[in-house]
Amino acid sequence: MSRERAKRIALAPAQENIEKIKKVVDEGNYYGAQQMYKSFGARYISSDRYSEALDIFQSGACIQLENGQVTCGAELAVLFVETLVKGKFLYDENTLDRIRKIYRNFPRISVPQNLDLADDEDMQQLAEALSAAKTRAEGCSSFLRAAIK
Repeated sequence: MSRERAKRIALAPAQENIEKIKKVVDEGNYYGAQQMYKSFGARYISSDRYSEALDIFQSGACIQLENGQVTCGAELAVLFVETLVKGKFLYDENTLDRIRKIYRNFPRISVPQNLDLADDEDMQQLAEALSAAKTRAEGCSSFLRAAIK
């Protein structure tokens, strides 16, 4: 049996791993989950199982973003797009829908209104909101730049 064939047999279906990682996220271990998403995705890619790698990266991006983990979600979103390219997937409505789904999970950041600029607490709220908005914008733009290529 060839080495590639052995690798393919050793990997569980992607959905099993997605469920396993979801439990890690539910425990609040976002960093651990991120490492698992990346590791499992890389294993599927190295076994030429690109569709399953896409499922893992899409699921991970959406789940991390839903939990406010913008940097993690954006990283997985970019890996999703890179896998589309590496796997030579055709551009079609399904691919576009998957990209849209990830994009829609980027959190919308609202800037607090009616702030008293002399109040330190209000200024802190504004600074935090702007920082979160910057992180979202940078992560989202990285994902969209990769998707548009």
